Amino acid sequence: MKIHQLSLFLENQPGQIVEPCRILARAGIDIRTLTLADTQRFGILRLIVSDYQAGAQALNAAGFVTNVTEVVAVEIPDRPGGLAGMLELLDGSGVNIEYMYAFTFGRADRAVLIFRFDDPDGAIALLQKSGINVVEPLEVYQRIQT
Repeated sequence: MKIHQLSLFLENQPGQIVEPCRILARAGIDIRTLTLADTQRFGILRLIVSDYQAGAQALNAAGFVTNVTEVVAVEIPDRPGGLAGMLELLDGSGVNIEYMYAFTFGRADRAVLIFRFDDPDGAIALLQKSGINVVEPLEVYQRIQT
């Protein structure tokens, strides 16, 4: 149920994001979703790609330091309060959300969000027990279809 995400540091300078994208494109690796967080000096590019092992290998070979982390994709109702309802399930559980971001696609009336939990196994168990769909990795890597 956990998905592998690639993370790499980039200088906070114009044009820095293009080279990792070029490298992945040349390797035939599709970017499923990404997020970029920045500070004054650097940014962290986080990507979910169609083949994380080949993506990490291509980026590392080009000189990027690539970290592979586990994240969880969760489907929530795509309506006002959908996210709040899911977050309420975690409230008081002791599971911490380190960060989150959205996918660019979903299914019909469902949205897909990516979460980095401090305890991914605990979060998955809690969410599944509450009837929340945790998206299978293969679906994410291949792309969720409506």
